[in-house]
Amino acid sequence: MADSFSKKENFKKKIQKQKEKALRREDRKTNNNKGAEDVFMYVDEFGRLTSTPPEQREKVEVNIEDIQLGAAPIIEEDIRKSGIITFHSEKGYGFITEDNTKENIFFHNNSCAHPVKKGNKVSFEKEKSPKGFSAVDIQIIK
Repeated sequence: MADSFSKKENFKKKIQKQKEKALRREDRKTNNNKGAEDVFMYVDEFGRLTSTPPEQREKVEVNIEDIQLGAAPIIEEDIRKSGIITFHSEKGYGFITEDNTKENIFFHNNSCAHPVKKGNKVSFEKEKSPKGFSAVDIQIIK
């Protein structure tokens, strides 16, 4: 059985696309004007990426004592935080709203030195717990 006109046309288009693709491939191979210079990136003395090779840059003296290895040091801010008790349950837990960040921090009565109630201004230390941060060593500020 003979092929229909549309099948013949589709086949011709497919062959033509293959030829064009082969021509483009050959053209890329012969006229590849990308050199190795376009592919390479260099790191300068400050750790930034640059396309200028080190031989062409002016030399800058780097002090070895200024180089810091590893993670940036953690700056310890005031360990004691302050806040107001915004919720206190009769079951023995509650939440303190921290003054600086307005973040709610969980606390339990076992962490309190004195009995506390809603609205008390307290100071505390933040501690990482399995479910987030919690307040410990809670003391009432008078």
